[in-house]
Formats: sequence, structure tokens, C-alpha cells
Amino acid sequence: MPEQLTLYLNKVSPYSQKIELALLEANAPYKGYQVDLFNKPEWFASKVNPAGKVPVVTYGGPDVDPDDPSPLSAKIAESNVILEFVVDLYPDSGLLPKDPVLRANVRFFIDATTKHIEVPFYAFLQGLESYENVLKGIEFIQGLLKEGGYFAVGDHYTIADACITPHLARLRIVTKTDLGNFPVGVGYKLDDELKRPKFSKFMKYVERMLERPSFKQTYDEESVITFFKRIFTKRMQAS
Repeated sequence: MPEQLTLYLNKVSPYSQKIELALLEANAPYKGYQVDLFNKPEWFASKVNPAGKVPVVTYGGPDVDPDDPSPLSAKIAESNVILEFVVDLYPDSGLLPKDPVLRANVRFFIDATTKHIEVPFYAFLQGLESYENVLKGIEFIQGLLKEGGYFAVGDHYTIADACITPHLARLRIVTKTDLGNFPVGVGYKLDDELKRPKFSKFMKYVERMLERPSFKQTYDEESVITFFKRIFTKRMQAS
């Protein structure tokens, strides 16, 4: 029997979702425990993650209820660290290729996702950067996608795909709803830009990833939209 694995997550968190994607794609047995980001349990920081953030996994130790984590289990935080941990637990899952060059390419893609998708997109979402920076980042990522390829790297779903997909879903929400701390209509303008032939390879990749069963199983779009509306209330009231 495998060691117990519990994932502490929140369904609106893209960082939580990428761990769930990896676990599902690896067919890994795990327990999921939803942590309310606005009202975290008192025991969470002391018994699971002193930083108070999700995702976190507990591994090993006795098989206890998630709301009473054992001090005997290992506690592992930070989403990209957890992704590598899942790979180590399930080396035959294909989440990280055996070939050393492809392994390096996967890790480079993950690093590029942080620098060229996460950073500019969430800065744009908060009204700190223009959408042009988002387009530049997308163009860089598109350049990493192999012509005619299906996945981010190689011929199998990897942690590179798991890492970027939740952010792609939230990008789509912004372009379809115009939710964000930016001038009214700019989200729709970004959507128009992404419909240009220039970004067709990237957008086809987005469609493939958002159609995977693992994505659909882990994604609650209405909850994410509700969360966005909650944090952008001031902008909505002013518009």
C-alpha cells in the first residue's frame, strides 16, 4: 500500500490545481482537504504550514483525518517543489521524461511559465502592467511549443503542462469576463489580440489542455469567477 498522501488546497488557487492535475494524471491515490483562504483553521499554520499557504501535502505517517494531521507525516510546501515530489513518487507516470534533455526542457518550460505567464498576467490583473506584457510572455511560451506537438514538451503530459494549465484557464476568464483591476474593456481587447493568427499555435495548445478530463475534474470556473468578483469589487463598483 502506498503511504498516505493528503493535499491541502483551495479550489480557486491555480497553484493548488496544478498539484491536483499532476496527481490525477499519475493516477495517484490522495485525500484532498479544502482550506478556506479567508478563514483558515487555527491548526493549519501550526500543524501543516507555518506560512499559512496552500498547496501543501502531508506524506506518510498514520492515515488520519486531514483536520487532525499527524506530526509523524512529512509536510511539503511550494507548488513546484510538490510537483517534483509527485514525480519522485511516481517515476513511471511520464510526468517527467526519462530523457535528460527532455527533463531539462520540462524544467525550463516551468521556469518560463513563472517568468513569462504568471508574473506579467497577474501584474496585469492587478492593474500594475499593460496587457502588451502578457502578449509578449505568451509569444515567448508559444515559441517553446513544438510545431505539430500536442503537449508542452515531448509526447506525453508532463508537469510542464500541469504547471501552466491553471493559469491559462484564469487568463481565459479574464478575456471572456473583463474581470480585473484594469480599464473597462481591456480584458476583451486582450481576447481580440489572442484571436489573431499570430497566436494560433498557443491558443490551440490552450484548447487541448482545457479539454483534458483531469482539468475538468479539478476546475470550478464559477468559484474562480466569484473569487475574482470578490477581490475586484472596488473596480466593479467604480465602473
